[in-house]
Amino acid sequence: MAVQQLAPLTLSDQERAELKSLTMRRKTAQALALRARIVLACAEGGQNREVAAKLGLDRSTVGKWRRRFVGRRVDGLHDEPRSGAPRTVDDARIEAVIVRTLESCPKNATHWSSRDMAKASGLSVSTVQRIWRAFGLQPHRMETFKLPTDPNFVAKVRDVVGLYVSQPEHAIVLCVYEKSQIQALDRSQPMLPMRPGQPARRSHDYTRHGTTSLFAALDIASGRGIGKCYGRHRAAEFRKFLDEIEAAVPRELDVHLVIDNYATHKPPLIRKWLAKRPRWHVHLTPTSSSWLNQVERFFALLTDKKIRRGIYRSVAALRADITSFIDRHNADPKPFR
Repeated sequence: MAVQQLAPLTLSDQERAELKSLTMRRKTAQALALRARIVLACAEGGQNREVAAKLGLDRSTVGKWRRRFVGRRVDGLHDEPRSGAPRTVDDARIEAVIVRTLESCPKNATHWSSRDMAKASGLSVSTVQRIWRAFGLQPHRMETFKLPTDPNFVAKVRDVVGLYVSQPEHAIVLCVYEKSQIQALDRSQPMLPMRPGQPARRSHDYTRHGTTSLFAALDIASGRGIGKCYGRHRAAEFRKFLDEIEAAVPRELDVHLVIDNYATHKPPLIRKWLAKRPRWHVHLTPTSSSWLNQVERFFALLTDKKIRRGIYRSVAALRADITSFIDRHNADPKPFR
């Protein structure tokens, strides 16, 4: 009986390296990894029967992937595209779902749910969800926005961002703002610590032991912060905090102050204080644009890392925790980008 001649199978160094990589990568599909092992075994000179016995496969399987590799090289080891089942939802029905989602609301709700849309369109819930996912529609979500109303919005943004991008020489840029009415909250019952498979828990109700207001200034170049807690949030306290900054900043440096147009920042008391100090320069953020003030990001860190999950039985304990956070932050400061 004549022995069937096998197509010669030789590998280049690049192909051998690529096949070995396919067999070792964790994210490679297992079927593709097996095909790569078949080709590598055949390239060592083994017959189909020997390779099949070695890998525990059927002889026809080895022959199939040998032929595919000889004909198309590494590309031949990948699955060929499949036609799949024919579509059951035509373009017109898809368009109708999209138009209804965008331009109408159900009678009993402010927005469509996938189940309501399925009933209205005669499609299955999963089909509606696939259509929405394909076109990026999320009727259940609502985000907020606010258009700028400040007539000098562009000029103020350029002024403040210009300070961030290119800091003046022989000067310090300080972002100043207040985090007012920080509550010293104590939970009504002790917290339950975190356990495997269960997060830490606390009671929903609390006891409030008073509030404090934090005035803070952030040096954008170094990331260091100056902070002081006061019992009230008035122009008098803001004036005292400006005195704190004045004492902390070297005399030879100009001070560029980034603040907003809040009522606490513009009474005659503050204007006279600033007018007497020519080295101080005020840069106002646009109306309703506190996001432009970098110290807000510092407040977010303070809230996330300390205040939100803190337990405080007195305002003094809250102030001590805030002061501790600022001191630890200043020990290894990093400017925001």
